[in-house]
Parts: sequence; structure tokens; C-alpha cells
Amino acid sequence: MTDPQIRIRTAREGDLARIAQLAARLVRQHHAFDARRFLLQEPVERGYEWWFNRELPREGALILVAERGEEILGYTYSTIEERDWNLLLDAHAGLHDIYVDDDARGLGIGGLLLDATIAELAKRGAPRLVLMSASQNT
Repeated sequence: MTDPQIRIRTAREGDLARIAQLAARLVRQHHAFDARRFLLQEPVERGYEWWFNRELPREGALILVAERGEEILGYTYSTIEERDWNLLLDAHAGLHDIYVDDDARGLGIGGLLLDATIAELAKRGAPRLVLMSASQNT
């Protein structure tokens, strides 16, 4: 059952340090899956905070957070993309990151984040959502 105190909202600049911490965990997890495939450039947190600070105001980017009180427990990062001939994709949204803090798993937060992300991307006109997952990510 989902905790009724969990709230999903659009990220703000003041959230970026915490989101970068969570993103760094995701990066390290993927790097551990396959170090030749997934880049690990330390300090990951600083790099992600820089990246998300750049993405936050961009019209085609969407960063959502799940919070309980003042604590950010998870996030999603997605973008709306044009046709991509390299990937053979027509206009679409890409869900690049979805991550929930280890201590907050099992509360339904991932589902809430995913539902809110899909709804917001649809509202923004995304005709489809594409995501990739590492095969080791069960």
C-alpha cells in the first residue's frame, strides 16, 4: 500500500543536490553491472548536479521527485525528443532515470513516480514513452 504522505512534484533547484546523490547511486549500480558499458566519472554527484541544473529549466526536460515531508525519496528524469533516425524512433519521450532510495523501496513510490511521469509527458504532447533497462536490473 502506498504511503499517503508521499507527494510527487516537479523538481526545484534546491532539490538538485539530493537528486544528484540518488542519481550517483544509479550510475554506480549500472557501472557495477557492466563497467565497459556504463561510464563512471567521479565525482558523479557533482557531474549530475551540474547536468540537472542545466536540464531543469529546459522545456523538453522533466524531473520529478517523490517526497515525504521535506525528504526526497526518489526521482525520475525524462526528456521529450524529436525523431531519431539512429534509434529508429519517431517523436517520443525517453525515461532516462527512475530511482527510489533503498530505504524507501516497497512503498509504491516507483509506481507513483512512473504514473506521474507518464501523465505529465502525455500532457506535454509526448506520443510515446521509451525506456531501457539493464538486463541485470530485476
